Order: sequence, then structure tokens, then C-alpha cells
Amino acid sequence: MKAVFIVYNQALTERVDELLNHIGARGFTQWQDVMGRGSEKGEPHMGTHTWPALNSAILSVVDDDKAEELLAGVDKLNQAAEAQGIRAFLWNVEKSV
Repeated sequence: MKAVFIVYNQALTERVDELLNHIGARGFTQWQDVMGRGSEKGEPHMGTHTWPALNSAILSVVDDDKAEELLAGVDKLNQAAEAQGIRAFLWNVEKSV
């Protein structure tokens, strides 16, 4: 199993939800109003007057094959809406109870 952590501009929320539903990733934890700045080209998303955008983040634990499909979907979203900002990170899950 894999843990996929996705951080994205809140403007992409509906598209991220559609992606999770499409691959059958039913379980997830979501954080709203997440602040940060992309490591490559991203502008700050701080919820302030100067930088008004905010992010959301989702952590979903999925089977290995779904993790690859999820990462591919995030990459496709990023290519289509690069200015919005979305990144995914992958971890191995050794145990779950």
C-alpha cells in the first residue's frame, strides 16, 4: 500500500475529488486552508491581501496500482493547470490497523 499526499490550489478541489473518485480512492483525509509556496515556480498561497490564494491537502492510502494511476492523474492536472499549482508525494505504508 502507498500513502499519496496531494497539495493543491483550492481552485482545483473539484478536479482532485473527481480524480479520487475515478480511481476508486474512497478513503482520504483532507486539510483546508493550507499555506505554502511551491519549490520550483509556485507563488505563495498564504491567504493574505498580497497572496490571497490558499491550498488544500489530501492524504489517501491506496493499493500500489492505484497510487501510480493517482500520480499520473495529478501530473495530468498539473500540465493542464500549471499556474494553479498541484504536487503529489508518495510514501510506502508498512502497516495499517
